[in-house]
Amino acid sequence: MTTHSHHPFHLVDMSPWPLTASIGALSMTVGLSYWFHYSSLTIFILGFSIITISAYQWWRDIAREGTLQGLHNPTVITNLRWGMILFIVSEVFFFVSFFWAFFHASLAPSVEIGTQWPPAGIVPFNPFQIPLLNTAILLASGVTITWSHHALMNGNHSQSVQALAITIILGFYFSALQAYEYIEAPFSISEAVYGSTFFVATGFHGLHVIIGSTFLAVCLYRMMKFHFSATHHFGFEAAAWYWHFVDVVWLFLYVSIYWWGG
Repeated sequence: MTTHSHHPFHLVDMSPWPLTASIGALSMTVGLSYWFHYSSLTIFILGFSIITISAYQWWRDIAREGTLQGLHNPTVITNLRWGMILFIVSEVFFFVSFFWAFFHASLAPSVEIGTQWPPAGIVPFNPFQIPLLNTAILLASGVTITWSHHALMNGNHSQSVQALAITIILGFYFSALQAYEYIEAPFSISEAVYGSTFFVATGFHGLHVIIGSTFLAVCLYRMMKFHFSATHHFGFEAAAWYWHFVDVVWLFLYVSIYWWGG
């Protein structure tokens, strides 16, 4: 890397982590297929381990660039903001496809499912039990993450750490309740289009909650190491944006799939 540059952009060093992460993602995909056919998790665990190690090393390098090396100047941060915005937009369209499939099947039920929604023989979840509790949990986590962000901007380090820790706890509590809901589900993913659209939409949202909770846990570690300041904390801000996106998607899921669709 050159010590002097004539432009405001940060040209990153050559890194092996995109390659190793790609290998890990491929191994996980192959491992899932192998698991479905041969009931062996060996390849999947290998791929997941590669992804985890690559993510840790990649995050470490980015944290080093942004804090110790001071390479994330205002121009770089602006580009990072646009990158995160475009990523969230892509995630929005990812979930739009699931809602499209759900409403396509539910607004005009076909003869194959008895021209009714939910299909005959399927008992949907009561929207005023665990789904409503999970809604309250995610809404509360949205409040605590905002509290943490404002405390950080006001220089209140202790409150920022406490509020972020509460957010992470609420995120994992949501995941635990959803796992319990899946275990007790009266229908499966193979039961008509209702089962497939329900579990794919809510399952991918649950995966996003786990990813967001992990993202926030990394930010909590960095916050405790004083990596963030009142004016320089985009890593945390990106995690907060992602978490609010997860909150909004859940509200649409709750209203459309649990409440209206049930």
